[in-house]
Amino acid sequence: MESLIFVSDTQHAGQRIDVFVTSLKETLTRSAVQKLCGEGRVLVNGAPISKNYRLRGLETIEVHIPPVKSLEAVSQNIPVNIVYEDEDLIVVDKPKGMVVHPAAGNEDGTLVNALLYHCAGGLSGIGGVARPGIVHRIDKDTSGLLVVAKSETAHNALSSAVKLHNFTRIYHAVCYGNLRDDSGTIDAPIGRHPIDRKRMCVTDKNSKKAITHFTVRERFQGFTYITLKLETGRTHQIRVHLSHLGHPLAGDPVYGPKKVIRELGGQCLHAETLGFTHPVTGSYLEFHSPLPPYFVNFHSKLRSQ
Repeated sequence: MESLIFVSDTQHAGQRIDVFVTSLKETLTRSAVQKLCGEGRVLVNGAPISKNYRLRGLETIEVHIPPVKSLEAVSQNIPVNIVYEDEDLIVVDKPKGMVVHPAAGNEDGTLVNALLYHCAGGLSGIGGVARPGIVHRIDKDTSGLLVVAKSETAHNALSSAVKLHNFTRIYHAVCYGNLRDDSGTIDAPIGRHPIDRKRMCVTDKNSKKAITHFTVRERFQGFTYITLKLETGRTHQIRVHLSHLGHPLAGDPVYGPKKVIRELGGQCLHAETLGFTHPVTGSYLEFHSPLPPYFVNFHSKLRSQ
């Protein structure tokens, strides 16, 4: 356990405890400090305080940070839709709502847990104990195709193909409003949001190049059905790029409007096509996933309006 001790000055009087601690310990977020307060791990003059506590000045603050819990994916018997499998790799059609790999807040019930059971533990170890075999990811509430490596040879080759943009990844989506052009390219760098660290944004600071190509399929009243082809694969890329254009994805609770379309259960985004060169045989493989019910139902509703 890591223990920190700070002493507040009179100038800090009236300041919230979470603001004070994070100003001195940059690796802690305000939400993390609030959680520690709730667990009784933040003391002022030896007594635990609430997350809303405001300093009075000339106080001793103790912060006790428990050790980070190591995550290790375990095998779980969870049904998963296998589209293709051989001794080197496996292609999966992931449902909306399933997390790809274990992480804080989602320690189990993930796609990796399911594949460890299906493959009897036979996934590449390159991704580590929490992310074995993971070459690329799609968000929890994005449905569709992704490939997972079973051998280290496949993992290295597929990871290299992703970095070189030698993957075919086509998504179907419904966004708000009507895009001005029938097709186009969004070329805008993406990096971590400067305030909300759980979000990404278009920015020139600490960012990476991000390119998305789009084509309009159908236009509706207030919405547009589009397909998108990724040239790069940044975190939340499609969601951030469309929000940047002023046309966020329907149902997106993070980058869309505050009034969320709850019937979608998250962003209306489906990874429909996945294509790549097999890392061992050298043959090109391409897979297609049918649009899931949530997408079909929403599309039908828009058509009937």
